[in-house]
Amino acid sequence: MIIGLTIILLLVLFLPFTKPVEKNLEIFLFIMGLLAVFVSQVWSADLLKEALVHPINITLAVLFAGLLFRWLQAPLEKVILGISKAMPYQLFIALFVIILGLVSSVITAIIAAIILVAVISVLQMDRKSEIRLVVLASYAIGLGAALTPIGEPLSTIVVSKLNEDFFYLLRLLGIYVIPGVIIFGILSALAIKPKKHDDFSAVTADNGNGENDQPFKVAETESYGEIIFRSFKIYLFVMALTFLGAGFQPFIERFLLDLNPLILYWINMLSAVLDNATLAAAEVSPLMQEETIRDLLLGLLISGGMLIPGNIPNIIAAGKLKITSLEYARFAFPIGLIFMVICFVIILIAG
Repeated sequence: MIIGLTIILLLVLFLPFTKPVEKNLEIFLFIMGLLAVFVSQVWSADLLKEALVHPINITLAVLFAGLLFRWLQAPLEKVILGISKAMPYQLFIALFVIILGLVSSVITAIIAAIILVAVISVLQMDRKSEIRLVVLASYAIGLGAALTPIGEPLSTIVVSKLNEDFFYLLRLLGIYVIPGVIIFGILSALAIKPKKHDDFSAVTADNGNGENDQPFKVAETESYGEIIFRSFKIYLFVMALTFLGAGFQPFIERFLLDLNPLILYWINMLSAVLDNATLAAAEVSPLMQEETIRDLLLGLLISGGMLIPGNIPNIIAAGKLKITSLEYARFAFPIGLIFMVICFVIILIAG
């Protein structure tokens, strides 16, 4: 069983960077999830029910947001462009990422990701800047949403499992998460190329080699078919992650739970491809010291932004803006690794 799960994990880590799998990522992850469930022998009617029901809220949110954006696209564009023109462009980008990251703990990571997509669709920018903004904002949302139990599934599970109050995670992680969100906002301002034209009339598309040579419009009106199909892909994606999380549960319980927390901090980079809520549910215990819980959660939260499957904001934004796994990882993985190292040093110093 362990050999089979190890092979599946390696396939999930590396095959999404190949073109055939990239084009059919949701189907690939769904197949890998089913294989993991059968290899670990955890298949059950309850699991099937969970896999069918769990993605519904996320899918409906994405569907309704897509429809609303289609219906309200013109006034939304005017509002967003008006705000962005009322202040320096890079200041607008920084404040947008910081505020979105912090309020995601109240409006949920899903809604924050949908707002991110809506704003990026209006702020016509070159492809490189678009990808960088998606990555950095997704990191900010993934961190910020963990500050309350309503922000994302991980925080909900942890607070419930520890039987703590609403502000527990804010007290535990706030001193690390809030500066992190601010840093990602500042990085966004520095990494995004300012527009050359204030009228937003034209931008150029990146051809994949860093050369901008093809004019295109970002804020195109989607057809109803495209909106529905994208929502279905999100449903399949979340369903696949549910199967993967359940399938790897025996693997986690056998090899990870007895490790030193500082080692687990690094091993939790698995949340780049596995559901971080599942990992948190398996690892966190009321018997742990608060410092141990802090270390585990920080590892999960940071690494969740490294690859597209790692967190809901990544999935939603990359799906809507057609960002490939390689495009995302090329920028996101080094950023995440640097932050993992910085946070690890801070943890060692703080004790």
